[in-house]
Amino acid sequence: MFVSITNEPRPYPWGSTRLLAEYLGRAPSGTPEAELWLGTHEGSPSRVTDGEHAGLALSAAIEALGGRQPAMLLKVLAAGEPLSLQAHPDAARARAGFDREEAAGIPRDAPHRSYRDPFPKPELIVAVTPFEALSGFRPQQDAQRVFDALATIDARIAPVAERVRAGDALGWLLSGDPEVAAAVAAVTSSRAAMAAELPVEADTVARLSATHPGDPGILVALLLNRLSLAPGEALFLPAGNLHAYLAGLGIELMGPSDNVLRCGLTAKHVDVAELLAVVDSTPLVEPRLPAQALDGAIAYRPPAPFELRRIQGEHRVDGGRGLLLAVAPARLTVDGEPRELAGAGAAWIDSDQPFTVASAAAWLALERDTP
Repeated sequence: MFVSITNEPRPYPWGSTRLLAEYLGRAPSGTPEAELWLGTHEGSPSRVTDGEHAGLALSAAIEALGGRQPAMLLKVLAAGEPLSLQAHPDAARARAGFDREEAAGIPRDAPHRSYRDPFPKPELIVAVTPFEALSGFRPQQDAQRVFDALATIDARIAPVAERVRAGDALGWLLSGDPEVAAAVAAVTSSRAAMAAELPVEADTVARLSATHPGDPGILVALLLNRLSLAPGEALFLPAGNLHAYLAGLGIELMGPSDNVLRCGLTAKHVDVAELLAVVDSTPLVEPRLPAQALDGAIAYRPPAPFELRRIQGEHRVDGGRGLLLAVAPARLTVDGEPRELAGAGAAWIDSDQPFTVASAAAWLALERDTP
């Protein structure tokens, strides 16, 4: 099965006005373009572009062809401003939360809904441009070093340092305590003083205070690993990983879910209690996911039921189900039939037989039976 597909970018306010358009080889729209979704998720389903099913949603075309729906979602993400601080649930909590909100009669598109589907959302992102992100909690001694240094700059930050030392900083920072607001104001006004000893943290505070002044998420961010990814470097974000993307263009692959639990840096629904129930505060020493070289491709294989391949040449796949984004023109052979995609073309492939993809620049997301 080979089905060519397309979609329109999501216009979230944090989206870049140029990165996504430039990467896909078209003129910018002049408005934020945050994410291009490729898949069947009802939040932004892809559409078929040609053949007898042209114009149908991909899910309808797959059903008509007797196939099985994708168990993943591929995105191009373009962050012009920081995204919210967020985490995603595991499978059991996603199902329980979805069933609870369905029983309560909360519309799935309601702004205050936390669980929009019953699926987990393990997430992989590969940097296309230099990419700035926060991912997972830094080692406790490193966080302590940062907040002890900040407390010497402004005494209003000392209560945070004490909470970090006690190991209960996150919940308190999200509690609404007046001391938290004072500490946020203190760290925001201390950016210049921070720059010499804590340049990375000063940059984080500058970025976040510019878009979300006074938000306690500014302090939460300093508990996390700050990462500068070079093009081709990747992060894997399992259930419970607290993270935020700050700037840059990347290719994202995830479970077929839009379940996002937020705790700050957003005007959207914040569900602190639910986030605290799912977040994993175990220190994450090395958030990056290494890549593996293949013939004509680079593979990113996280502990999840999917993998992502960056194709730069001719690459043979031993059959399977996948979403393909061809940034440059691509030639394929699927089920013995030659196929072509123009630059910025996309397709759903489902074949029991080996198939080939030849392109100077393409991304192939593949399902895997086991993590």
